[in-house]
Amino acid sequence: MIQLGKFERYLIEEFFDDYRAGAMSHRSFTRRVAFIMGSMTAASSAMLLVGCTPEEVPSSGDPMPGPGIPSSSTAGTGTASAGAVPGAKSPLSVPEGAAGLTTATVRFPADGTDISGYLARPEGSEAGPAVLVCHENRGLTPHIQDVARRFAKAGYAALALDLLSREGGTAGLDIDAVSGALTRAGAQRHVADFAAAFDYLQAQDFVDTGRIAMNGYCFGGGITWQAAVELPGLKATAAFYGPAPDLNKVPAIKAAAFGVYAELDQRITGQMPALRDALDATTVTHQLTVYPGVDHAFHNDTSDRYNETQATAAWNDTLAWFGQHV
Repeated sequence: MIQLGKFERYLIEEFFDDYRAGAMSHRSFTRRVAFIMGSMTAASSAMLLVGCTPEEVPSSGDPMPGPGIPSSSTAGTGTASAGAVPGAKSPLSVPEGAAGLTTATVRFPADGTDISGYLARPEGSEAGPAVLVCHENRGLTPHIQDVARRFAKAGYAALALDLLSREGGTAGLDIDAVSGALTRAGAQRHVADFAAAFDYLQAQDFVDTGRIAMNGYCFGGGITWQAAVELPGLKATAAFYGPAPDLNKVPAIKAAAFGVYAELDQRITGQMPALRDALDATTVTHQLTVYPGVDHAFHNDTSDRYNETQATAAWNDTLAWFGQHV
């Protein structure tokens, strides 16, 4: 019997939910699971573990998916070109080239190599607060770059890492392979990369030393919780519908922790009460909020689950939390 790690199970269950909802084809679902598990045999077993019927599971003898797919299905990110974000519906969206902001791709050392991220900040040299942004399982996309610019518009220097920098960057990968590459890299590497990004921001003259927060979405919400446990220098965190950290490590959190949950997302929100109880038993400053009538990923305005009212509320609550604690 195969064993699924926390993030492997999280991603496979998320893709299964998307497939059942009609938001992902069976082919793409199968390919993503195969890239995560490393073989079709393991993928077939994993799909059964998360509740697929035998009819939905491919033969274990099927070949692993190859890298070649149509260019319309590549990750295709990189630094966004000037103008509106593709598919953006939010009135909060900030286009590349917006007045008063400066953006760039930056590189800095991490564990003996260089990694990259997208930096957006207010123009000028005055020091202010900063925020690290962790992307979803899709990697560094134009949407996440947009989120960084939204923070910059609010007065933060926002650094959104590409956690697949070592693999050549999100933009160069098969879109179905991105989640597998993230799980193979492992949560510890991702947290270490954010530790390096934290040090990078601390060294910049436009950052007010000691005023750095972190924000992440879905998979990135889970990495944000993990970083809250392991990076004591963070002043505050805001994790959107991500898997919780190991509950026995919750007392190590130093940041003021804000958790965003969706009422209809029982896969993640159903686990929230245990995390709330663990936090309540500590001195950690925290707030966990369930937003009504919405499902997983409701903040992503390029997705079908986007809900403008609740996404705007969650964003404003995040800014208020950071304003109070950063």
